Amino acid sequence: MNSLKNRVQLIGHLGMNPEVRTLDSGKKMAKFSLATNDYYKNAKGEKVEETEWHNIVAWNKTAELVERFLQKGREVAIEGKLTTRSWDDEKGNKRYITEVVCNEILFLGNKD
Repeated sequence: MNSLKNRVQLIGHLGMNPEVRTLDSGKKMAKFSLATNDYYKNAKGEKVEETEWHNIVAWNKTAELVERFLQKGREVAIEGKLTTRSWDDEKGNKRYITEVVCNEILFLGNKD
């Protein structure tokens, strides 16, 4: 059961071109947003679509793959874990963000 702890799997489309940086340590980091869609029927029987946005971070070799092959609109499947980090903004307010740290990525659909 250890492998089921903090495991996230998502299939969706990139909402933006990845932002890729090489840190001073030499590690490569890629960030992008991923949109997932869910559908249901409301009380009137109408089909309703809901979109959720997820912040994704990839490191090292995975970041290199992201940089090389992904662009806005591309469909991907990712697996990773949820992380939450915090920082103080310029006004001294505590801010939080939850991200999925991607450790596996599968390219779906076509490249266009």
